[in-house]
Amino acid sequence: MSIRLLLSEVIFAFCLAATLLYRYGNVYRHHIIVTIAVLIAWYFSLLIIFVLPLDVSSTVYRQCREQNNLNLTATTVSENVTIAPLTCREPWSSVPDNVYPNLWRVVYWTSQCLTWLILPLMQSYIKAGDFTVSGKLKSALIDNAIYYGSYLFICGILLIYIALKPGLDLDGQKLKAIASSASNTWGLFLLVLLLGYALVEVPRGLWNASKPGYTLHYSYFKAAKLSLDKCEAEETVDDVLEALQAASVAIGVGHPFHRNLETIFQKVPAELKDRMNRRQLPDDTPTDSPSEKALIRLHKHTIKSLQTLQRTETQWGILIEKIFHLEDIAKNQASHDRRFKPTFPIVRPLPLRLLYNPTIEWYWKCVIKSYAQKLAAFAAGALSVAVVWSEVTFFNKSPVLSLFAQFVNLAKVKYDYFTIEILSTLIIAYLCYCAYSTVLKIRVLNLYYLAPHHQTNEYSLIFSGMMLCRLTPPMCLNFLGLIHMDSHIIKTHILETHYTQVMGHMDVISIISDGFNVYFPMAILAFCLATYFSLGSRLLSMLGFQQFLGDDELTTDLVEEGRELIKRERRKRQRTEDSMSRRREFQERFNNLGTASRYRTARQSTDTVRPLQRDESTESARTGLLRDVESTDYYVGESDRYTPSNHYDHGYQAEIYHDLSSDNLTTYTTNSSRVGPPPRGLFDDI
Repeated sequence: MSIRLLLSEVIFAFCLAATLLYRYGNVYRHHIIVTIAVLIAWYFSLLIIFVLPLDVSSTVYRQCREQNNLNLTATTVSENVTIAPLTCREPWSSVPDNVYPNLWRVVYWTSQCLTWLILPLMQSYIKAGDFTVSGKLKSALIDNAIYYGSYLFICGILLIYIALKPGLDLDGQKLKAIASSASNTWGLFLLVLLLGYALVEVPRGLWNASKPGYTLHYSYFKAAKLSLDKCEAEETVDDVLEALQAASVAIGVGHPFHRNLETIFQKVPAELKDRMNRRQLPDDTPTDSPSEKALIRLHKHTIKSLQTLQRTETQWGILIEKIFHLEDIAKNQASHDRRFKPTFPIVRPLPLRLLYNPTIEWYWKCVIKSYAQKLAAFAAGALSVAVVWSEVTFFNKSPVLSLFAQFVNLAKVKYDYFTIEILSTLIIAYLCYCAYSTVLKIRVLNLYYLAPHHQTNEYSLIFSGMMLCRLTPPMCLNFLGLIHMDSHIIKTHILETHYTQVMGHMDVISIISDGFNVYFPMAILAFCLATYFSLGSRLLSMLGFQQFLGDDELTTDLVEEGRELIKRERRKRQRTEDSMSRRREFQERFNNLGTASRYRTARQSTDTVRPLQRDESTESARTGLLRDVESTDYYVGESDRYTPSNHYDHGYQAEIYHDLSSDNLTTYTTNSSRVGPPPRGLFDDI
């Protein structure tokens, strides 16, 4: 027995979860409790994905040993029949029998506590507007009434059924089975929606991504829609600032609620505070002293509006960079020298510049990448077809129609445990990618997003951890049904995995156990067909929701509007680049003048002193610098005049860091954020 592979999987899952959390979260600014809770949620979910294939291969070996024991027992009973015992080859990843049960108990029940109790409370606690710990906890409990209500409703039905059914008694094991079944039922219903959409959309998205023209038009469409969301978010923040300004007039320094008002102002970035102080309140603004409940509502509204503004601005910056990149690819495809020339060059380290030079970049982005995406689309399409076919036929025991069950059975005969583990990991990973990548694309869940470069807020991180813990167990239960390792699915007594023994089954009540094998695969197939023919998008478009449909007039208008918005952003970025170039030139001249002056003698300095003229190069550089410092928002050119569709765009700002004691100057461009850094810590209001 060797436990090295299991330890490797455990360590790899932890490193992967920590790396993803570091990339998307901000461990230096987010509260330590949020970081630890999300890390555990991500880690345990990934651990199930990586370790379950090892449990499957171990179960195959245990089934072989059990079959051997049955044959030996039959031989002993008959006494006249000689049956040669099977040679059960032990898997190279075998571990002691008590390892997996103990591991699954810790992982599964910790994940359930996180997803149903801890993470929802933390998520609601963050956005609560109360100013005390008890008030925030009370608001969090009320806010989670829907989640707890759905969970308790399912548990209540199961409890009533077991209490009324003769011959069944409630004990600790039954209560655990009820809790597992209720959680799995909730997750499986959501899994039907996610897989029905993603099994079609993932391969189609990869195929469309291989067509830069299509992707560019779709990005223009997304830019037009996102700009409207950003405009609404900015208007909401303006209303909040006006309410805060009115509250600050009514609540003075000695007022009992002044400390609560200061707590709200601590959430507002300095830039927005300055803009609020410069603005005059309308004459009809009420200046009555607000009540404590009004301040709580204002606090909650402030948190939500700033989170929404941060989300839209982060998504806007990422989308702008993507569109610039797609436009560069379209422009460089007609290049004759086959060297990739971006509009806004990125300074890379010297080793990377040598390995990834402009010629290699051109071949990858303009030639190879498209074919690689098409190949990935074919592979994803084949996997999706295999998954849908297996979902529709996995309940059929004889003959075995599920493709994945057939592959596992073929590997069982040859004791090819490595193939079983690789195949199981591939299937689970693809199902998880389809489900998880779809969660954050749902329009209803528009408050949540995962943005790289540490730009994801605490609210979205907690939501992602909650959904991973909620979807992974039922997804793995579904996978075990696909490969015929769930005895309650195929209605045959077999030795099951340790994961199933800890997790339980979905057959506490007959309406679930009997109807699951019929309605679950039918629902998957129905949603896949609806997604393939874009029925949902067309229905939403008929109801007035903007959807990307190539043959729709509204889609064409939004694509053109998005193209104009990107042109404005490109001009702003170009002006910023020009401004930075002039600043670098001015700094170089300033350093050169300082170097030359150090070699002058006192006599030479006296002889050469003369009044400065305005046409000198230094003065001209300073004049250009002052001219560039002016905000580009006030620049109105012939094509940049005010329109309702572009008055809320702010572009990018340049930040320059220089050291006057050295001769170098480092510059870089960042996406401007009107909301400043991410929200403060979890308990800073108390």
